[in-house]
Amino acid sequence: MDVIAKIVSQAQANIQRIVLPEGGDNRTLIAADKLVADKVADIILMGNEEEIAAKAAELGLKNISGATIINPLTNPKKEEYATYLYELRKSKGMTMEQAIKLAEDPLYLAPLMIKKGDADGEIAGACNATSSVLRPAFQIVKTAPGVSVVSGMFIMVLKDNTLGEDGVMTFADCAVCPDPTAEELAQIAISTAETTKALAGFEPRVAMLSFSTKGSAKHERIDKVIEATRIAKERCPEMMLDGEMQLDAAIVPEVGASKAPGSPVAGKANVLVFPSLEAGNIGYKLVQRFAGATAIGPILQGLAAPINDLSRGCSAEDIYLTVAVAAVQSIQLKSKQ
Repeated sequence: MDVIAKIVSQAQANIQRIVLPEGGDNRTLIAADKLVADKVADIILMGNEEEIAAKAAELGLKNISGATIINPLTNPKKEEYATYLYELRKSKGMTMEQAIKLAEDPLYLAPLMIKKGDADGEIAGACNATSSVLRPAFQIVKTAPGVSVVSGMFIMVLKDNTLGEDGVMTFADCAVCPDPTAEELAQIAISTAETTKALAGFEPRVAMLSFSTKGSAKHERIDKVIEATRIAKERCPEMMLDGEMQLDAAIVPEVGASKAPGSPVAGKANVLVFPSLEAGNIGYKLVQRFAGATAIGPILQGLAAPINDLSRGCSAEDIYLTVAVAAVQSIQLKSKQ
């Protein structure tokens, strides 16, 4: 079973409630229709009921009636959610009037539902900027206990199955933290290893990437990666993690053996941790476009509940897969509680 089929199967085995705040978007509706048909998740769509029904009919969708539709403007629980938001944020200066207005915003209502226990996860970003999706998540759901930084990883399904784990790798951070400190980079590595194991189902071999391998160059940016590697190893001594390491040393066995002999990771890494967001974001898009890889994500990690962001260029299939991922993340989080 390939990694995508495995994730979908896991989601189907333990149905979770996933909110899609962008119910007016055609791609979201197409994905929701298929998710309902395939019984991947209990779908909660936000938007105007009549508009959603009209668009579904126009698109020839037959299963939208199986989703729960909530109109934030007429939601009977609006005052309850607004009061809850006010209590959460009044110390930050929020007024009740502001809370009522925000409870009508789908991007605020979705994390409020999660925080209140009325939903298990959220997928958004097809029509909204990442910052607009993440701001309410940070304010309401917040980070998981013991986690210092939220990051975004991708599962990369490659056409070359000699790379990574039978052609599957994970990349981070590609979505959230622009210039992580050594401490944050170590946390990103640990979070990515945990997410990889939970979603992709294989033992992570983590390469901390740089433009140097084991002291071949000197620079403060390399020092950051070396320190992050030390911190991560200290916190998780059982993890297969090594660095600093150039990309070829991380994934090509001959180069790894030459540049980092004796490393448990060199030449066979299946998790790549990039030193900065610009490197990670450029890296995953190069692999996606030049190598024709399937990129699943960004999968946000470090939040107290699964809230995943989408690219505004996403397809309906991207939304479908990201919902399945969020469902499995929710299952994993609940198993730890």
